[in-house]
Amino acid sequence: MLRLILIIIFFITLGCRNKNSDNIAVQNIIDKSIEVSGGNLYRTSNISFTFREVGYELDNSTGKKILRRIINKDSTTILDILAHNNFQRYINGAAVIVADSMATKYSNSINSVHYFAYLPFGLNDKAVNKKLLGETQIGDSQYYKVEVTFDEKGGGEDFDDIYIYWINKETFKPDYLAYEFNIDGGGTRFREAFNERIINGIRFVDYNNYKAATNISVYELEELFKTKELELLTTIALEDIEVNPDNYN
Repeated sequence: MLRLILIIIFFITLGCRNKNSDNIAVQNIIDKSIEVSGGNLYRTSNISFTFREVGYELDNSTGKKILRRIINKDSTTILDILAHNNFQRYINGAAVIVADSMATKYSNSINSVHYFAYLPFGLNDKAVNKKLLGETQIGDSQYYKVEVTFDEKGGGEDFDDIYIYWINKETFKPDYLAYEFNIDGGGTRFREAFNERIINGIRFVDYNNYKAATNISVYELEELFKTKELELLTTIALEDIEVNPDNYN
């Protein structure tokens, strides 16, 4: 009996060591990816860009992140501000009351656009769980394959979404990502980064956004991309990007 107990303890200890080793490895990969893509400049820069004719701003000048969205329609200007999880809307400079359900919808939309624009920076947020799925090859490049999930607390309304990132083993840049979502009936997407540019030290990319013909698992998308069986759904492009790295906190 004692021998059996010792064997069980040995394998539990070995499993814990392997898990800790994997956690350290994937954290090092993400840390390096963030470093080569902009590092601390994400925290100390003010950033603005246009996406689908809508303006977006990240303001770090107060020491706390403030997100803005500016929509111009004819003679109307709508300014949405998301700061410290509080949403406020202004129309032509006047504050307006927004129902909680719509405030949540607008906040999620603003967060989503900013999140994708600054990847991989958000992958070290507190609610993020990272797991190294292994290594793979796409085209002529080798990749670390990293799964990202979220805690319910702090993970937002879409905390049950699943993401996969393909981190280039040579450059440590995320060249591809895929995700599985559950809102609006659910589905999966696969994104291919292109048009990389470095603006005042921060990496920005555009994406070819693909979908599968059927609603399949996010874990199956890589093979369909390799065999050219994914459909190009949209192109996601950022324009008029400006980065002011001089507002250090």
